[in-house]
Amino acid sequence: MMPALMHTEPVAKFQLKRSGVERALAGRPWFYRGNIDTKPIQGQSPQDGDLIELTGTRGRPLGLAFYHSQSKIAARWIARSNEKIDNGFFFRRIKKAQSLRQRWMPEATSYRVVNSEGDGLSGLTIDRYESTLVVQITSTGMERRKEWVVSALKEIFQPETILEKSDTASRQMEKLPKVSGVLFGNEVEALRFRLAGLEMELDLMKGHKTGAYLDQQQNYQKVAQMAKGRRVLDCFTFLGGFALKCAEAGASSVTAVDQSDISIAAAKRNAELNRLSDHVTWEKANVFDWLRNQTKTLNDTEAPSQQYDLIILDPPSFTRSRSAIPDAVRGYKEIHLRALKLLAPEGILATFCCSHHIDDAIFLNCIEAASNDTHRSLRLVDTYSQSLDHPAVLQAPESRYLKGFALEAID
Repeated sequence: MMPALMHTEPVAKFQLKRSGVERALAGRPWFYRGNIDTKPIQGQSPQDGDLIELTGTRGRPLGLAFYHSQSKIAARWIARSNEKIDNGFFFRRIKKAQSLRQRWMPEATSYRVVNSEGDGLSGLTIDRYESTLVVQITSTGMERRKEWVVSALKEIFQPETILEKSDTASRQMEKLPKVSGVLFGNEVEALRFRLAGLEMELDLMKGHKTGAYLDQQQNYQKVAQMAKGRRVLDCFTFLGGFALKCAEAGASSVTAVDQSDISIAAAKRNAELNRLSDHVTWEKANVFDWLRNQTKTLNDTEAPSQQYDLIILDPPSFTRSRSAIPDAVRGYKEIHLRALKLLAPEGILATFCCSHHIDDAIFLNCIEAASNDTHRSLRLVDTYSQSLDHPAVLQAPESRYLKGFALEAID
Protein backbone atom coordinates (compact mmCIF):
# COMPACT_ATOMS: atom_id res chain seq x y z
CA MET A 1 0.00 0.00 0.00
CA MET A 2 1.21 3.50 -0.85
CA PRO A 3 2.48 5.47 2.20
CA ALA A 4 0.13 8.23 3.34
CA LEU A 5 0.86 11.69 2.02
CA MET A 6 1.97 13.95 4.86
CA HIS A 7 4.76 16.26 3.75
CA THR A 8 4.64 19.47 1.75
CA GLU A 9 8.19 20.38 2.81
CA PRO A 10 11.33 18.26 2.18
CA VAL A 11 11.88 15.53 4.77
CA ALA A 12 15.63 15.29 4.12
CA LYS A 13 18.53 17.00 2.45
CA PHE A 14 20.79 15.06 0.09
CA GLN A 15 24.11 16.11 -1.35
CA LEU A 16 24.74 15.53 -5.02
CA LYS A 17 28.03 14.12 -6.15
CA ARG A 18 30.04 16.02 -8.74
CA SER A 19 28.27 14.17 -11.58
CA GLY A 20 24.93 15.10 -10.03
CA VAL A 21 25.92 18.75 -9.65
CA GLU A 22 26.91 18.80 -13.32
CA ARG A 23 23.49 17.39 -14.23
CA ALA A 24 21.75 19.94 -11.99
CA LEU A 25 23.62 22.89 -13.45
CA ALA A 26 22.87 21.59 -16.95
CA GLY A 27 19.16 21.48 -16.10
CA ARG A 28 18.73 17.69 -16.31
CA PRO A 29 15.42 16.61 -14.77
CA TRP A 30 16.62 13.22 -13.46
CA PHE A 31 19.36 12.13 -11.06
CA TYR A 32 20.55 8.52 -11.10
CA ARG A 33 21.74 6.44 -8.17
CA GLY A 34 25.37 7.27 -8.90
CA ASN A 35 24.66 11.02 -8.90
CA ILE A 36 23.50 11.26 -5.29
CA ASP A 37 24.89 10.32 -1.85
CA THR A 38 23.25 7.25 -0.37
CA LYS A 39 22.44 8.86 2.98
CA PRO A 40 20.92 12.28 3.76
CA ILE A 41 23.12 14.94 5.30
CA GLN A 42 20.13 16.31 7.18
CA GLY A 43 16.66 15.03 8.17
CA GLN A 44 15.17 11.56 8.34
CA SER A 45 15.62 8.71 5.89
CA PRO A 46 12.94 9.33 3.25
CA GLN A 47 10.32 6.91 2.06
CA ASP A 48 9.82 6.33 -1.66
CA GLY A 49 8.01 9.31 -3.14
CA ASP A 50 9.02 11.71 -0.36
CA LEU A 51 10.11 15.23 -1.16
CA ILE A 52 13.82 15.89 -0.64
CA GLU A 53 16.10 18.89 -0.99
CA LEU A 54 19.19 18.65 -3.20
CA THR A 55 22.42 20.51 -2.53
CA GLY A 56 25.79 20.85 -4.19
CA THR A 57 29.12 19.78 -2.75
CA ARG A 58 29.43 23.04 -0.79
CA GLY A 59 25.87 23.12 0.42
CA ARG A 60 24.53 25.22 -2.45
CA PRO A 61 20.75 24.62 -2.71
CA LEU A 62 19.84 23.03 -6.04
CA GLY A 63 16.10 22.54 -5.70
CA LEU A 64 13.54 19.92 -4.68
CA ALA A 65 12.97 16.41 -6.00
CA PHE A 66 10.87 13.29 -5.45
CA TYR A 67 13.00 10.49 -4.03
CA HIS A 68 13.02 6.76 -4.76
CA SER A 69 15.30 4.23 -3.10
CA GLN A 70 15.05 1.42 -5.69
CA SER A 71 14.45 3.04 -9.05
CA LYS A 72 17.33 3.69 -11.41
CA ILE A 73 16.18 7.31 -11.18
CA ALA A 74 16.91 8.20 -7.55
CA ALA A 75 15.49 11.73 -7.70
CA ARG A 76 13.13 13.57 -10.07
CA TRP A 77 13.41 17.34 -10.04
CA ILE A 78 10.13 19.06 -9.19
CA ALA A 79 11.23 22.63 -8.36
CA ARG A 80 14.44 24.61 -8.74
CA SER A 81 13.83 26.62 -5.56
CA ASN A 82 12.40 25.75 -2.19
CA GLU A 83 8.63 26.12 -2.22
CA LYS A 84 5.71 24.31 -0.66
CA ILE A 85 4.71 21.35 -2.83
CA ASP A 86 0.99 21.22 -2.19
CA ASN A 87 -2.37 21.52 -3.92
CA GLY A 88 -1.62 25.11 -4.90
CA PHE A 89 1.68 24.10 -6.50
CA PHE A 90 -0.02 21.60 -8.80
CA PHE A 91 -2.77 24.07 -9.64
CA ARG A 92 -0.19 26.67 -10.73
CA ARG A 93 1.89 24.22 -12.75
CA ILE A 94 -1.07 22.68 -14.57
CA LYS A 95 -2.67 26.08 -15.14
CA LYS A 96 0.58 27.32 -16.70
CA ALA A 97 0.74 24.25 -18.95
CA GLN A 98 -2.84 24.82 -20.06
CA SER A 99 -2.09 28.48 -20.84
CA LEU A 100 0.76 27.41 -23.11
CA ARG A 101 -1.55 25.10 -25.08
CA GLN A 102 -4.11 27.85 -25.47
CA ARG A 103 -1.40 30.08 -26.90
CA TRP A 104 0.25 27.47 -29.13
CA MET A 105 -2.84 25.58 -30.35
CA PRO A 106 -5.84 27.86 -29.77
CA GLU A 107 -8.19 25.90 -32.06
CA ALA A 108 -7.49 22.48 -30.53
CA THR A 109 -10.07 20.91 -28.21
CA SER A 110 -8.17 17.65 -27.77
CA TYR A 111 -4.49 17.84 -26.83
CA ARG A 112 -1.86 16.97 -24.24
CA VAL A 113 -2.24 19.22 -21.19
CA VAL A 114 0.84 18.05 -19.27
CA ASN A 115 3.84 16.38 -20.91
CA SER A 116 5.83 15.20 -17.91
CA GLU A 117 9.34 16.73 -17.95
CA GLY A 118 8.28 19.08 -20.75
CA ASP A 119 6.05 20.87 -18.22
CA GLY A 120 8.20 20.42 -15.13
CA LEU A 121 6.06 17.56 -13.75
CA SER A 122 8.18 14.44 -14.19
CA GLY A 123 6.11 11.28 -14.00
CA LEU A 124 2.79 12.95 -14.90
CA THR A 125 1.00 12.95 -18.26
CA ILE A 126 -2.47 14.43 -18.82
CA ASP A 127 -4.41 14.34 -22.09
CA ARG A 128 -7.63 16.17 -22.86
CA TYR A 129 -10.40 14.85 -25.09
CA GLU A 130 -13.03 17.59 -25.07
CA SER A 131 -14.58 17.37 -21.57
CA THR A 132 -12.74 14.17 -20.60
CA LEU A 133 -9.25 14.12 -19.09
CA VAL A 134 -6.93 11.11 -19.01
CA VAL A 135 -4.18 10.92 -16.38
CA GLN A 136 -1.11 8.69 -16.52
CA ILE A 137 1.30 8.51 -13.58
CA THR A 138 4.68 6.77 -13.74
CA SER A 139 6.44 7.86 -10.55
CA THR A 140 5.82 7.24 -6.85
CA GLY A 141 6.16 10.93 -6.08
CA MET A 142 3.25 11.73 -8.38
CA GLU A 143 1.29 8.67 -7.28
CA ARG A 144 1.29 9.91 -3.69
CA ARG A 145 0.04 13.32 -4.83
CA LYS A 146 -2.66 12.07 -7.18
CA GLU A 147 -5.37 13.64 -5.03
CA TRP A 148 -3.83 17.09 -5.52
CA VAL A 149 -3.53 16.52 -9.29
CA VAL A 150 -7.21 15.56 -9.56
CA SER A 151 -8.25 18.53 -7.40
CA ALA A 152 -6.33 20.94 -9.65
CA LEU A 153 -7.82 19.41 -12.81
CA LYS A 154 -11.37 19.74 -11.50
CA GLU A 155 -10.82 23.39 -10.61
CA ILE A 156 -9.12 24.37 -13.89
CA PHE A 157 -11.18 22.39 -16.44
CA GLN A 158 -14.50 21.50 -14.77
CA PRO A 159 -14.37 18.18 -16.69
CA GLU A 160 -17.20 15.70 -16.93
CA THR A 161 -14.83 12.79 -16.40
CA ILE A 162 -11.25 12.17 -15.27
CA LEU A 163 -9.90 8.73 -16.17
CA GLU A 164 -6.64 7.12 -15.15
CA LYS A 165 -4.62 4.92 -17.51
CA SER A 166 -1.51 4.22 -15.46
CA ASP A 167 -0.93 0.86 -17.09
CA THR A 168 2.44 1.50 -18.71
CA ALA A 169 5.37 -0.86 -18.14
CA SER A 170 7.53 2.05 -16.94
CA ARG A 171 5.66 1.99 -13.60
CA GLN A 172 7.58 -1.18 -12.79
CA MET A 173 10.74 0.91 -12.43
CA GLU A 174 9.29 2.31 -9.22
CA LYS A 175 7.51 -0.89 -8.14
CA LEU A 176 4.08 0.54 -8.88
CA PRO A 177 1.21 -1.72 -9.99
CA LYS A 178 -0.65 -1.02 -13.22
CA VAL A 179 -3.97 0.71 -12.57
CA SER A 180 -6.82 2.01 -14.72
CA GLY A 181 -10.20 3.42 -13.82
CA VAL A 182 -12.35 6.46 -13.12
CA LEU A 183 -10.94 9.17 -10.85
CA PHE A 184 -13.90 11.51 -11.23
CA GLY A 185 -17.26 11.39 -13.00
CA ASN A 186 -18.61 8.46 -14.97
CA GLU A 187 -16.92 5.77 -17.02
CA VAL A 188 -16.50 6.64 -20.71
CA GLU A 189 -16.40 4.09 -23.52
CA ALA A 190 -17.07 5.39 -27.05
CA LEU A 191 -15.89 8.99 -26.73
CA ARG A 192 -16.38 11.51 -29.55
CA PHE A 193 -13.72 14.19 -29.96
CA ARG A 194 -12.20 16.45 -32.59
CA LEU A 195 -8.60 16.05 -33.68
CA ALA A 196 -6.93 18.07 -36.43
CA GLY A 197 -10.37 19.09 -37.68
CA LEU A 198 -11.63 15.49 -37.86
CA GLU A 199 -14.47 13.92 -35.90
CA MET A 200 -13.04 10.90 -34.09
CA GLU A 201 -14.36 8.17 -31.83
CA LEU A 202 -12.30 6.14 -29.39
CA ASP A 203 -12.73 3.65 -26.56
CA LEU A 204 -10.33 5.33 -24.16
CA MET A 205 -9.94 2.38 -21.81
CA LYS A 206 -8.98 0.05 -24.67
CA GLY A 207 -6.89 2.52 -26.65
CA HIS A 208 -3.12 2.79 -26.73
CA LYS A 209 -1.38 4.61 -23.87
CA THR A 210 -3.65 7.55 -22.96
CA GLY A 211 -5.95 6.96 -25.93
CA ALA A 212 -5.03 8.42 -29.31
CA TYR A 213 -1.64 9.58 -30.60
CA LEU A 214 -2.12 13.29 -30.03
CA ASP A 215 1.54 13.97 -30.84
CA GLN A 216 0.81 13.66 -34.59
CA GLN A 217 -2.09 16.12 -34.59
CA GLN A 218 -0.26 18.93 -36.38
CA ASN A 219 1.58 16.49 -38.67
CA TYR A 220 -1.74 15.11 -39.96
CA GLN A 221 -2.42 18.56 -41.35
CA LYS A 222 1.10 19.16 -42.68
CA VAL A 223 1.30 15.86 -44.56
CA ALA A 224 -2.23 16.23 -45.92
CA GLN A 225 -1.20 19.49 -47.61
CA MET A 226 0.77 17.32 -50.08
CA ALA A 227 -2.06 14.86 -50.76
CA LYS A 228 -4.32 16.63 -53.26
CA GLY A 229 -4.64 14.60 -56.47
CA ARG A 230 -2.19 11.97 -55.23
CA ARG A 231 -2.51 8.22 -54.70
CA VAL A 232 -1.84 7.82 -50.98
CA LEU A 233 -0.67 4.80 -48.99
CA ASP A 234 -0.93 5.13 -45.19
CA CYS A 235 0.95 2.38 -43.34
CA PHE A 236 0.24 1.66 -39.64
CA THR A 237 -2.90 3.77 -39.89
CA PHE A 238 -4.19 3.14 -36.29
CA LEU A 239 -7.29 5.38 -36.00
CA GLY A 240 -6.88 6.62 -39.59
CA GLY A 241 -5.61 10.12 -38.86
CA PHE A 242 -3.26 10.50 -41.83
CA ALA A 243 -5.52 8.56 -44.20
CA LEU A 244 -8.64 10.56 -43.38
CA LYS A 245 -6.90 13.91 -43.45
CA CYS A 246 -5.39 13.09 -46.87
CA ALA A 247 -8.80 11.97 -48.18
CA GLU A 248 -10.33 15.20 -46.88
CA ALA A 249 -7.59 17.17 -48.65
CA GLY A 250 -8.54 15.71 -52.04
CA ALA A 251 -6.29 12.68 -52.55
CA SER A 252 -7.26 10.77 -55.69
CA SER A 253 -7.20 7.50 -53.70
CA VAL A 254 -6.20 6.42 -50.19
CA THR A 255 -5.17 2.94 -49.06
CA ALA A 256 -4.66 2.44 -45.31
CA VAL A 257 -3.02 -0.63 -43.74
CA ASP A 258 -2.95 -1.87 -40.13
CA GLN A 259 -2.77 -5.34 -38.58
CA SER A 260 -5.14 -4.62 -35.69
CA ASP A 261 -8.83 -5.58 -36.01
CA ILE A 262 -9.67 -2.98 -33.36
CA SER A 263 -7.76 -0.22 -35.15
CA ILE A 264 -9.27 -0.95 -38.56
CA ALA A 265 -12.79 -1.05 -37.09
CA ALA A 266 -12.19 2.26 -35.30
CA ALA A 267 -10.69 3.86 -38.41
CA LYS A 268 -13.69 2.77 -40.51
CA ARG A 269 -16.02 4.28 -37.91
CA ASN A 270 -14.04 7.53 -38.04
CA ALA A 271 -14.34 7.52 -41.82
CA GLU A 272 -18.12 7.26 -41.44
CA LEU A 273 -18.17 10.15 -38.96
CA ASN A 274 -16.36 12.34 -41.50
CA ARG A 275 -18.31 11.10 -44.54
CA LEU A 276 -15.12 9.73 -46.07
CA SER A 277 -15.93 6.02 -46.22
CA ASP A 278 -16.01 6.01 -50.03
CA HIS A 279 -12.58 7.64 -50.24
CA VAL A 280 -10.44 5.15 -48.27
CA THR A 281 -9.67 1.46 -48.83
CA TRP A 282 -8.82 -0.31 -45.58
CA GLU A 283 -6.44 -3.29 -45.55
CA LYS A 284 -6.09 -5.46 -42.44
CA ALA A 285 -2.58 -6.90 -42.66
CA ASN A 286 0.84 -6.92 -41.10
CA VAL A 287 2.46 -3.92 -42.80
CA PHE A 288 5.81 -5.69 -43.32
CA ASP A 289 4.06 -8.64 -44.97
CA TRP A 290 1.78 -6.38 -47.01
CA LEU A 291 4.68 -4.33 -48.37
CA ARG A 292 6.67 -7.46 -49.07
CA ASN A 293 3.79 -9.05 -50.97
CA GLN A 294 3.44 -5.95 -53.14
CA THR A 295 7.12 -5.98 -54.12
CA LYS A 296 8.51 -9.54 -53.74
CA THR A 297 8.42 -10.43 -57.45
CA LEU A 298 10.09 -7.23 -58.67
CA ASN A 299 13.65 -6.97 -59.91
CA ASP A 300 15.67 -3.75 -59.73
CA THR A 301 14.31 -2.39 -63.01
CA GLU A 302 10.63 -3.35 -62.69
CA ALA A 303 7.88 -1.04 -61.49
CA PRO A 304 5.01 -2.51 -59.41
CA SER A 305 1.54 -2.72 -60.89
CA GLN A 306 0.34 -0.28 -58.21
CA GLN A 307 2.40 2.79 -57.31
CA TYR A 308 1.71 5.58 -54.85
CA ASP A 309 2.49 9.28 -55.05
CA LEU A 310 2.50 9.78 -51.26
CA ILE A 311 3.49 7.02 -48.84
CA ILE A 312 3.21 7.55 -45.08
CA LEU A 313 5.14 5.34 -42.65
CA ASP A 314 4.15 5.88 -39.01
CA PRO A 315 5.05 2.65 -37.19
CA PRO A 316 5.03 2.04 -33.44
CA SER A 317 8.39 2.14 -31.71
CA PHE A 318 10.74 -0.61 -32.88
CA THR A 319 12.94 -0.36 -29.79
CA ARG A 320 12.56 0.48 -26.11
CA SER A 321 16.21 -0.04 -25.18
CA ARG A 322 19.62 0.78 -26.60
CA SER A 323 20.45 -2.91 -26.89
CA ALA A 324 17.65 -3.32 -29.45
CA ILE A 325 18.88 -0.55 -31.78
CA PRO A 326 20.51 -2.93 -34.33
CA ASP A 327 17.24 -4.88 -34.73
CA ALA A 328 15.30 -1.62 -35.01
CA VAL A 329 17.66 -0.34 -37.70
CA ARG A 330 17.06 -3.49 -39.76
CA GLY A 331 13.32 -3.03 -39.36
CA TYR A 332 13.37 0.60 -40.42
CA LYS A 333 15.56 -0.16 -43.43
CA GLU A 334 13.22 -2.98 -44.50
CA ILE A 335 10.02 -0.92 -44.50
CA HIS A 336 11.74 1.97 -46.28
CA LEU A 337 13.22 -0.32 -48.90
CA ARG A 338 9.79 -1.82 -49.65
CA ALA A 339 8.05 1.55 -49.57
CA LEU A 340 10.54 3.10 -51.98
CA LYS A 341 9.84 0.32 -54.47
CA LEU A 342 6.17 1.35 -54.39
CA LEU A 343 6.87 5.09 -54.59
CA ALA A 344 6.03 6.64 -57.95
CA PRO A 345 8.51 8.91 -59.78
CA GLU A 346 8.55 12.30 -58.05
CA GLY A 347 6.50 10.74 -55.25
CA ILE A 348 6.86 11.78 -51.61
CA LEU A 349 7.70 9.55 -48.65
CA ALA A 350 6.56 10.95 -45.26
CA THR A 351 8.21 8.79 -42.62
CA PHE A 352 8.27 8.89 -38.82
CA CYS A 353 10.13 7.35 -35.89
CA CYS A 354 8.84 7.59 -32.31
CA SER A 355 11.75 6.01 -30.41
CA HIS A 356 14.12 8.37 -28.60
CA HIS A 357 16.83 5.70 -28.88
CA ILE A 358 16.85 6.25 -32.66
CA ASP A 359 18.10 9.79 -33.25
CA ASP A 360 17.83 11.81 -36.46
CA ALA A 361 21.20 10.63 -37.76
CA ILE A 362 20.47 6.93 -37.25
CA PHE A 363 17.01 7.27 -38.78
CA LEU A 364 18.28 9.16 -41.83
CA ASN A 365 21.03 6.58 -42.29
CA CYS A 366 18.36 3.85 -42.45
CA ILE A 367 16.49 5.78 -45.13
CA GLU A 368 19.67 6.51 -47.07
CA ALA A 369 20.68 2.82 -47.00
CA ALA A 370 17.26 1.87 -48.36
CA SER A 371 17.41 4.53 -51.07
CA ASN A 372 20.85 3.34 -52.13
CA ASP A 373 19.70 -0.28 -52.35
CA THR A 374 16.66 0.71 -54.45
CA HIS A 375 18.66 3.19 -56.56
CA ARG A 376 16.24 6.00 -55.65
CA SER A 377 17.59 9.50 -55.07
CA LEU A 378 15.68 11.55 -52.51
CA ARG A 379 15.53 15.22 -51.66
CA LEU A 380 14.48 16.46 -48.22
CA VAL A 381 11.38 18.67 -48.48
CA ASP A 382 10.18 18.89 -44.86
CA THR A 383 10.93 17.83 -41.30
CA TYR A 384 8.50 16.94 -38.51
CA SER A 385 8.45 16.69 -34.75
CA GLN A 386 5.86 16.08 -32.05
CA SER A 387 3.00 18.58 -31.88
CA LEU A 388 3.48 21.69 -29.77
CA ASP A 389 1.34 20.26 -26.96
CA HIS A 390 4.16 17.72 -26.42
CA PRO A 391 6.97 20.14 -25.50
CA ALA A 392 10.47 18.71 -25.33
CA VAL A 393 13.23 19.76 -22.94
CA LEU A 394 16.59 20.49 -24.52
CA GLN A 395 18.35 19.01 -21.49
CA ALA A 396 16.26 15.81 -21.63
CA PRO A 397 16.95 14.05 -24.95
CA GLU A 398 14.34 11.41 -24.06
CA SER A 399 11.61 14.02 -24.40
CA ARG A 400 12.54 14.66 -28.05
CA TYR A 401 11.34 11.29 -29.27
CA LEU A 402 9.27 11.89 -32.42
CA LYS A 403 11.03 12.81 -35.62
CA GLY A 404 9.90 12.68 -39.21
CA PHE A 405 10.96 13.61 -42.73
CA ALA A 406 9.24 14.21 -46.03
CA LEU A 407 11.46 13.07 -48.92
CA GLU A 408 10.72 13.48 -52.61
CA ALA A 409 11.96 11.03 -55.18
CA ILE A 410 14.10 12.95 -57.67
CA ASP A 411 13.67 10.39 -60.48
